[in-house]
Amino acid sequence: MIVTVTPNPALDLTWRAERVVPGGSHRVDAALARAGGKGVNVARVAHAQGADVLAVTTAGGPVGEEFANELRGSGVPHRLVPVAAETRRSAAIVDEALGDTMIFNERGTSPSPAEWAALLDEVQAALPGAGVLVVSGSLPRGADPGLVLRLLSLASDRGVPAVVDVSGPAMLAAASAGAALLKPNRAELADATGLDDPFEGARELLRLGARRVLCSLGAEGLLLVRAGVAPLRARLPEPLAGNPTGAGDAAVAAAAVLLHDDPDVDDERLLVAAASWSAAAVLAPGAGEISPRHPELADRLLVDRPAGA
Repeated sequence: MIVTVTPNPALDLTWRAERVVPGGSHRVDAALARAGGKGVNVARVAHAQGADVLAVTTAGGPVGEEFANELRGSGVPHRLVPVAAETRRSAAIVDEALGDTMIFNERGTSPSPAEWAALLDEVQAALPGAGVLVVSGSLPRGADPGLVLRLLSLASDRGVPAVVDVSGPAMLAAASAGAALLKPNRAELADATGLDDPFEGARELLRLGARRVLCSLGAEGLLLVRAGVAPLRARLPEPLAGNPTGAGDAAVAAAAVLLHDDPDVDDERLLVAAASWSAAAVLAPGAGEISPRHPELADRLLVDRPAGA
């Protein structure tokens, strides 16, 4: 089973407009509303692809009720910890003419120490049946930055590998805790390590203790770096137009599925799956799903070992 933890869940709202005009008024169809946040999106994608998953997160207030109802209807196995703070929302505005998306994310409010303890209890109860723990997403304002370390400690105590998609100091802490795989994007990697070169930034995370680093490079594809092996990059011959919201989460889902089945999975196999699922997410209507075209996209990928890396 893949257990995902989402510290800062959101009700994701997606509107699609024929063309977005700055300062204009737009008539659109009703928003697509889904329970989201990175870890929930990972669980949703992996579940749709046949994996055994459990999404652990929080829900609070009227938005949290809508979040819980949608997640219940999705069929994704989950455990929700009730909290006093209102669940946040995110809004994605898709410009269909440009194939571009604007995203507005509310920051979220931290649960209380007792509520965080309840979340940790749920994770601890789920770990005996887990093959991978995924910790994914931002921390809400006021949250203890040590939460990620406590989650990874619980996984380590059970011998469960951790796949982590967090930012800032929490990323460095996850690397030091020996995460099986870290999944930053280029900007997050530079911000956490202070190194603009993604190859050097990834190597810094490996030096701290991470086993593999999978870095999103936007239209340039995905980069996989592991100690003692030349880095691998996978990219499509041309960028895709669509909604990139959730593309990184789809990459994490692919990595978690493969690591669950084989912790020593071949680097190229992991990279191709992550890149094709990520690309397929761009073609999907909203975060948390991927297009069935992902096998075709996998066949089109260009995989190489970048010169000078």
